[in-house]
Amino acid sequence: MKVKEPLITQYGDKEVCIVDNGYMWLQHFPFGKNHSVTTMFDANGEIVQWYIDICLENGVEDGVPWMGDLFLDIVVLPSGEILLLDEDDLEQAYKNGTISKEKYDIALNEVKEIMRQLQNDEFMIIKLAQEHKRMLDLELT
Repeated sequence: MKVKEPLITQYGDKEVCIVDNGYMWLQHFPFGKNHSVTTMFDANGEIVQWYIDICLENGVEDGVPWMGDLFLDIVVLPSGEILLLDEDDLEQAYKNGTISKEKYDIALNEVKEIMRQLQNDEFMIIKLAQEHKRMLDLELT
């Protein structure tokens, strides 16, 4: 399928193309965790970013994975730069009663743990993304 135009995301002064012809997104929905991870590959198979959604839960319905979003997101760039996104959205959702204190705490605790793992090079899904893509490539050929 062809895209009409590339989708470029701005992080400060950095522009990152996340959708274009030949790009691929690989999503992980770890059971029992409060996050999901989308790895975005360019047309050459190089990772352009990992996007970690903080969520209440992950599940599968009729063979389709889903997640219950909790506002916070973490972006990891191949350079090793880590960006925490949407903190204001989480704060606003808590202040206006959209989410409970329990869900607010779940989001903050999950971010804290993932950031710790990222800083200690222990966040395994990032390490497995390239290998999982290769496995999918083999199945498709």
